Amino acid sequence: MTNRVDLMAPAIRENPYPTYAELRRQAPVCQVDPGGRWVIARHDDVLTALKNSAVFSSMGVGQSSPPAWLGRNHPLADTILGLDPPRHGPLRALISRAFGGPATARMEARIRDFAEELAGKLPGRTVDFVEAFSLALPARVLCDLMGLDVALVTNFKRWADDVAGIGTIGPDNHARQAQVRTTMTEMEHYLGDVLQSRRHQPGSDLVSDLVRAEMDGEALGDTEIMGFLFLLLVAGLETTMHLLSHSIRILMDHPDVLARLRAEPSLIPRFVDEALRFEPPLHGVTRVTTAEVELSGVRLPARTPVVILLGSACRDEAYFPEPDRFDMDRDGPKNLPFGHSTHFCLGARLALTEGRLAMEALLPRLTELPRSAGPVEWNASLAVRGPTKLPLVFQPG
Repeated sequence: MTNRVDLMAPAIRENPYPTYAELRRQAPVCQVDPGGRWVIARHDDVLTALKNSAVFSSMGVGQSSPPAWLGRNHPLADTILGLDPPRHGPLRALISRAFGGPATARMEARIRDFAEELAGKLPGRTVDFVEAFSLALPARVLCDLMGLDVALVTNFKRWADDVAGIGTIGPDNHARQAQVRTTMTEMEHYLGDVLQSRRHQPGSDLVSDLVRAEMDGEALGDTEIMGFLFLLLVAGLETTMHLLSHSIRILMDHPDVLARLRAEPSLIPRFVDEALRFEPPLHGVTRVTTAEVELSGVRLPARTPVVILLGSACRDEAYFPEPDRFDMDRDGPKNLPFGHSTHFCLGARLALTEGRLAMEALLPRLTELPRSAGPVEWNASLAVRGPTKLPLVFQPG
C-alpha cells in the first residue's frame, strides 16, 4: 500500500473490514492515520504481541500515548491495563476478589429484570436503539453494581466517549480538547467522592468490595481503585453497549439467524460468541515496544507505540475460514475480542451474561425484524467501534 490509510475516514468507520483485509494482505505492520500510528493486523502477529508483555509493554502506554493538550497521563494509565507483570498479577487478583464470577452470578437476576423492562418498551415504537436499550442496559447494570446514581447515565456515556476518543482528536480541535479536559476533571471529582464515601460508610456494592479487598495483608490504594473505576465506566459501558447494538444489526441482516434463535433459544450463547468475533466492540489495544522487534518482516524500533488490531485479527482468513460470513456453528476458540493472556478482560463474563440475557429478553418480542429509521452514526475511536445512534422501528408483536 502506497498511501497511508485513515482508519477514521467515514467509509472505513462504517465498514473497516475490507480495509483490514487489505492491510493483512499488503501491509500487515504499517503506519496509519490519524497520527501515523503503527498497527498490527494479522492474527498470528496480534497473538504474538498480546502474549509477549516483555517486548510489547502496557506500562509505557500512559506516558507515551496521551497528547500534550491533555495535560496529564492517559486516564487509563493507572489501571491494570497500564501495568505489566509482576505488578499486574497481584493487582488483578485483588480486583478479581471483588469483580469476578461470583459477583456476576449474584447480578444475573437483576440483569434479567433490567433487560425485560427495557425490551418490553420497544415494540410499536421508533427509537434510537442505542439510547433505548444498548446504552440503557449496561448503564443500569453498572449503576446497580457500583452503587451509582442512575440519573447520571447521560454523563457516563459522555465520559466514556470522551475517554475512548482521546487518540482521535486533532491538534487544532481546541473545543473537543477542552471538553475532554473538563470530562477528566468531572470524572475525578465524582468518582473520588464515591470512593471516599465508601471508605467512611461501606455498603454492599462493588466500590465497597474494592475498598475491603485484601490479599496477603495488601489492600488497594485510592489510585488503584480510582483507576479501576475509570476503566469499568469506560470499558464496561462502551464494549457491552456496542455488543448489543451490533447484535441487533446482525439479526436485521440475517433473518435466518433470528428465526433459528427464536426456534432454539439454547443457541443464544453461540450467537453472542460469534457476534463478538464478527463485530467485535474492541478493535484496538495499544502497546509500546521495549526493544527492537520484527513482525511480518517489518522491524519496529524500541519505544514505538503500536495499535494491535483485534478487529482485524477476528476476521483473519488464515485463522477463520470465510471470515466475513456470520456462522454460529463455527468451530474453535473465538475469545480474542476480550484480549488474550495477561490482560484478558476481567469483565468478559459480565459482558457475556448481559449479551445472553438481552437476547433472551428481545427475541420473544421480535416477531418481525426492526426496520431502519435513519442513518447509523459511528463513534470515533481506535480502541472501540460501534454506533452512537441506531434509529430503528420496532413493530408491535
